[in-house]
Amino acid sequence: MPIATINPANGETLETYESMDEDEIERRLQLAEATFRTYRLSSFVDRGRLLLQAANLLDEDRQDIGRIMTTEMGKPITQARAEAAKCARAMRWYAEHAEALLADEKPAESDVKDSGASRVRVRYRPLGPVLAVMPWNFPLWQVIRFAAPALMAGNVGLLKHASNVPQTALYLEDLFHRAGFTEGCFQTLLIGSGAVDGILRDERVRAATLTGSEPAGRAVASTAGDMVKKTVLELGGSDPFVVMPSADIDRAARTAVTARVQNNGQSCIAAKRFIVHTDVYDDFAERFVEGMKALKIGDPMQEDTEVGPLASERGRADLEELVDDAKRSGAAVLCGGERPNWPGWYYPPTVLAGITREMRIHREEAFGPVATLYRAGDLDEAVLVANDSPFGLSSNVWTRDAAEVDRFARDLEAGSVYVNGMTASHPAFPFGGVKRSGYGRELSGHGIREFCNITTVWQGA
Repeated sequence: MPIATINPANGETLETYESMDEDEIERRLQLAEATFRTYRLSSFVDRGRLLLQAANLLDEDRQDIGRIMTTEMGKPITQARAEAAKCARAMRWYAEHAEALLADEKPAESDVKDSGASRVRVRYRPLGPVLAVMPWNFPLWQVIRFAAPALMAGNVGLLKHASNVPQTALYLEDLFHRAGFTEGCFQTLLIGSGAVDGILRDERVRAATLTGSEPAGRAVASTAGDMVKKTVLELGGSDPFVVMPSADIDRAARTAVTARVQNNGQSCIAAKRFIVHTDVYDDFAERFVEGMKALKIGDPMQEDTEVGPLASERGRADLEELVDDAKRSGAAVLCGGERPNWPGWYYPPTVLAGITREMRIHREEAFGPVATLYRAGDLDEAVLVANDSPFGLSSNVWTRDAAEVDRFARDLEAGSVYVNGMTASHPAFPFGGVKRSGYGRELSGHGIREFCNITTVWQGA
């Protein structure tokens, strides 16, 4: 895949970039290692001051970087600006909370005495240069939710961004540089995916984090395992959205539309499988389909556009293959299901019903505005269908029955359970999944500690 900005609204190539050669990669690795030696000794106050400055600059740049993101990957411009604002808030959150999150821990006094020590502390120390392999769908947020905690912990970052968002990738390096971070604290590597293995095998790179596809996650995890290096993986998702009879059906249906088509449906944590109790299935389905039909599709630069193009021609083709396979196997198309005859890589909001386990879309992630509807006879069946997926990123449950809430929170195989609301990430809450959705956690105290050396300091009498 070339490193290029290709406008998905019309397929026009706007800018191409050469991959960095081996000499430039080596220069940047040397710089990262040298910078880490001094940056790790900086104070939380100094790091926080720099991160706050980056947040302020990002707020000032919101209009411009929003247009860049929309041009590169097609998200509606209002969502692009909102993504930039969310990143600035996350930076401020980590600037304020990092020192407390990484404060020394003191074991119980009885355990200290039992060990024969006069004092024991558990300290969180940075690991070193961390390689981040990031995707195009949230080209700012995915990076910032790694970079903000990593930099506040005293690590330095090396970003290998998706090849279709090079301008966003270069903007991020420039943002941290303008904020006052030393040049080697955060560097963008304009490289293809084939260069990742060699960089990860370099001893100067201490760990890696990847958000992306399952094959990409397997490749990074395999290399990191061979080198015995820490990784955090956030991979695909096919999140269930369960609706029970006690739910507010109108609010659930309206939220379901937003949950399915956010970011043009290209979100790992977008609700994708809608599992509805048979008693309210018809009511929910009617409202949900009406809401999907009413969405405005069009130029993502227009303020009132709700669904823009998919980010790539290949992505649309993959989505079409899943829909066509379901149709051939008997799925009912309640709306959408055919690409429009327009320039660009658009695909309409689509709802499929009558899904069976033999259909590919039942097991694979539909990365675009395509929803699947399931009918469940009772709570047990709803849980069974929700868990019948190789993924386990997040989940949504709509019920006003406290016993049902407890049951879903106990039994759903997912990293998050959102009750009567849409899944969303927040810097204060851990984010990540189970099964083939990956391992490890981002955000919160759990996320900032992922790339720390948890060190026991034992002192004798």
